Amino acid sequence: MAWSSSGRRAQLPKGWSSRIVPRILARDGHRCVARLTDGTRCTETERLEVDHIGDPLNHGDANLQTLCRRHHKRKTQAESAQARRARPKERRRRPAERHPGLL
Repeated sequence: MAWSSSGRRAQLPKGWSSRIVPRILARDGHRCVARLTDGTRCTETERLEVDHIGDPLNHGDANLQTLCRRHHKRKTQAESAQARRARPKERRRRPAERHPGLL
C-alpha cells in the first residue's frame, strides 16, 4: 500500500521526521541493520527508512530499526502475506443450489 493512500502517516507521533528518525539512523550508524543470508550486515547506507520491528503503534527506540528500502519492502511484504494467510479464506464459489425439481 502506498503512503499516499494509507492512513499510516497519521499514526506517527509528532516529531517523527525531525527527532525520532534522525536519532534511530544515528544509533544504527546510518546503515541498514538487516542480516544477509551469510550472516553479515547489509552495507546499504542510502535510501534508509526507519521500521517498526513489532507493534506499529509502539514508537519506542527498542521497537525501531534502520532498514534500506529493499529490506523494508521485503519485511513489509512478508508481514502482509502472513496476515493474509491468517485470515479465514472466503468462499470463492457460490454455494450449490438445489435443483428446482428436487424441492
